[in-house]
Amino acid sequence: MNKFLKVLGAAILIAMFILPNITGWSMAEEQSYEEIPSEIVRGKILEIMDVPMDVEQYGSFVKDVQTVVVEITQGDFKGEVLTLDHVLSGNLAYDFYLDEGDLVLLWIETVDGDLVSAYVSEIVRDRYLSYLTIFFVLVLVIVGGMQGVKTVLTLAITGFFILKVLLPTILAGYNPIGITIIVASFIVTISLIITSGLNRKTAAAILGTIGGVVVAGIIALVMSSMTKLTGLSNDEAQMLMYIPQQIEFNFRGLLFAGMIIGAMGAVLDVGMSVASAMDEVRRANPDLSTRRLIHSGFNVGKDIMGTMSNTLILAYTGASMPLLLVFMAYDTPLVRIVNLDLIATEIVRALAGSIGLIFAIPITALAAGFLYRQQRNIRSGRGKRTGA
Repeated sequence: MNKFLKVLGAAILIAMFILPNITGWSMAEEQSYEEIPSEIVRGKILEIMDVPMDVEQYGSFVKDVQTVVVEITQGDFKGEVLTLDHVLSGNLAYDFYLDEGDLVLLWIETVDGDLVSAYVSEIVRDRYLSYLTIFFVLVLVIVGGMQGVKTVLTLAITGFFILKVLLPTILAGYNPIGITIIVASFIVTISLIITSGLNRKTAAAILGTIGGVVVAGIIALVMSSMTKLTGLSNDEAQMLMYIPQQIEFNFRGLLFAGMIIGAMGAVLDVGMSVASAMDEVRRANPDLSTRRLIHSGFNVGKDIMGTMSNTLILAYTGASMPLLLVFMAYDTPLVRIVNLDLIATEIVRALAGSIGLIFAIPITALAAGFLYRQQRNIRSGRGKRTGA
């Protein structure tokens, strides 16, 4: 068993480097689809000028204009100071007012190496997000010790697979269903091996998690087909129809991929919790029968099941809260709400993930019971040979 797990772990680590090449992705490659004389650079607001808005210049659709003095702090034009009009439309979803000292992103256009136009495109937020990320990592390491370090490593690997394998491969036109199942299996396996080592507990958690994710995927795929979900219920999916690569996406497949990735974390948590609890029970009572051990795993899973199902459903409800408030404000009938593509998509997403989570419990318990029984049989055989 240990030999099998070591071979499995080695194969997975090798695949981390082989899979990107098979799918046509390389860390050294960056494709450029359109060369345009523009770029985004960083800048700093030096001054907000008190200049009245020229209504005739901008028209009635513009609600306010801030005239700002900004210094470019990055790129070929670093140190150059510009005076720009920051136009505000009155739409709170897109407008942001600037203050002196704000760090911003500037969209600049150049012709023959000369800067011809610029405007403020966004507030710089990545610096503060970096601080939050560093604090998160420090808390993990300080509180969790070596286990925290392993958690950081698994998060990095997860990010690598999603950003550098899953998304580029789908963008290259590969089937999102197949590649998502493969990548999700790799993420689950590597994460559990790093955090818990190569042992039977890890093997049981891997089997239970992958089994639960596959069940969730099957449910999502079947229900997406039966309810005729388009996969185009949000604006981001619709924007994919107009990207410069002109890829004909399988939007139902993309919907399936999102459901798998969304459910994977909760299913992984359940699988590991059940496997870990069963391992502790077996250590406390090595003579416990396989049937009793599996029953203990089921009991632990039942306690986890309710809270984790609530976690999934509450997470998806929270993401849809503004839309639900709009429906309530306009007294939209429930039958109308439930049958909307957007709402039906979220219902399928939440319930498919919860069903996969529930199935992960018996799969993990049965896998752990079988693996530990196999271990007991091996030890019993050695004991008989020694006695002989």
